[in-house]
Amino acid sequence: MANLSHFMIPADDVDRARHFYSALLGWKIDPVPPTPDSMGLAEMQYHAITTGPAAPGTLNSGGLYKRHLDEPILDFIQVEEIDAAVSKVEKLGGKIAQPITAIPGVGLTAMIIDTEGNLIGLWTPVTP
Repeated sequence: MANLSHFMIPADDVDRARHFYSALLGWKIDPVPPTPDSMGLAEMQYHAITTGPAAPGTLNSGGLYKRHLDEPILDFIQVEEIDAAVSKVEKLGGKIAQPITAIPGVGLTAMIIDTEGNLIGLWTPVTP
């Protein structure tokens, strides 16, 4: 079965989005410097995202870049305390699209809209 291995977040304002995700989720987000072999990523204002240490069954990398088309994303991000994360969303300039909802056998989910208008899912899994 295929697993999500990378995600990319389009942004109208890369610096604003960088602040939002760093403050909300604690992600490390660094610009890709221009080099001969960077494949034009610096010109896209591409930033490498590290979401945390690599762990079995988790995704820990992605990208943030300047939006060029009307491309959307929808990924679910695992958080330790969904209540704490959702309580920060509006303070950081985002919106809550769907409040925290229990999905039996899965966990708690919420949908937010970030500062760039992207719909993102947050979830905390069921603990055994």
